[in-house]
Amino acid sequence: MTRPIGYYLHHHGDGHRQRAIQIASQAPDRFVLLGTGLAGRTAGLEVVDLPDDRPDGVTAFDGQDASDSRPDALHYAPVDHENVRQRVARVTGWISTARPALMVVDVSVEIAMLARLSATPTVYVRLNGRRDDAAHLDAFRGACALLCPFAEALDAPETPAWVRSKTLYVPGLTGKPSTCAVQGDVVLVVVGKGGDAGDGVKIAEAARAHPDVRWRIAGPVTDIPEAPSNIALLGWSEDVSAQIAAASVVVGGAGNGLVNAVLAAGRPFICLPEPRPFDEQYTTAARLEAVGAAVVHPAWPAPAQWPGLLAQARQLPLSKRVGLFDPDGPRNAARRLIGLADSATHDRSLLATAPMDEVIS
Repeated sequence: MTRPIGYYLHHHGDGHRQRAIQIASQAPDRFVLLGTGLAGRTAGLEVVDLPDDRPDGVTAFDGQDASDSRPDALHYAPVDHENVRQRVARVTGWISTARPALMVVDVSVEIAMLARLSATPTVYVRLNGRRDDAAHLDAFRGACALLCPFAEALDAPETPAWVRSKTLYVPGLTGKPSTCAVQGDVVLVVVGKGGDAGDGVKIAEAARAHPDVRWRIAGPVTDIPEAPSNIALLGWSEDVSAQIAAASVVVGGAGNGLVNAVLAAGRPFICLPEPRPFDEQYTTAARLEAVGAAVVHPAWPAPAQWPGLLAQARQLPLSKRVGLFDPDGPRNAARRLIGLADSATHDRSLLATAPMDEVIS
């Protein structure tokens, strides 16, 4: 009997879920998703539901606790938290029963350590940013491979050579190419779930100052008193690929999901990085700017700055963006993970030579 591959996905933001679905859907009989709040949101894939481990009454947090007694090898290990106890029991119970050949961890150093303690090899999803703390380095060291959902050109320059050597760079895990016709006067502002809602007042100021531009806002936004007629609020959508492909310019943060979607569509991008743990978005934004794939601005621009920024974004060469996206990313990731799970020695060198059709039928 073929042993399953477990895929743990974190509940902060939505990129983890999107990546998991894209990869696991390539071989739904091999992957089992483990996470919180996944009911009805995994495209029919098998799921192990886990209790919410966040502090009581908190819906968003940075994944770390402030305990003086927390070991350096962990980020979040609260004491006397009943849901954490149940979460650990459910993960180890599933591992004991299902005997997975591999555990993909996207992302949690605690789950990676737990899987390794349960005699299960791990592949750790390595996001961007300064992840040189003891906990991340131990998770990287303990994994048989690391998976980066972005191109190597966007990796942090200070990433150690030994970490890069264990890394499988697989861009294109989210986002999909589109043939939508571009609407030359539309600017799409995308607001994700991982941070604060968009500032409706500032967006309205920009729209009033530039009535020749149609502003489309996807995602949560604060109230806009007397919204100008050139603003359209699209609300939250699980998939904004079509809106991104149709926009003349896309504006948003440097989260992996949005960046991949913009690169997939090949659209000009004004990147406004947001604060995230380990400087993830600031690092990604800096790399996008360095390779000429986006215009980066440190905060929401003043109304008078928009014409120059939009013109600058439209002048960026398309070739700088195209090379950072792989439309076969999900298939390539699934192939590599299945090849690794099925190799008796979990040898990374086998991944590059495993024929696609031998691991995905």
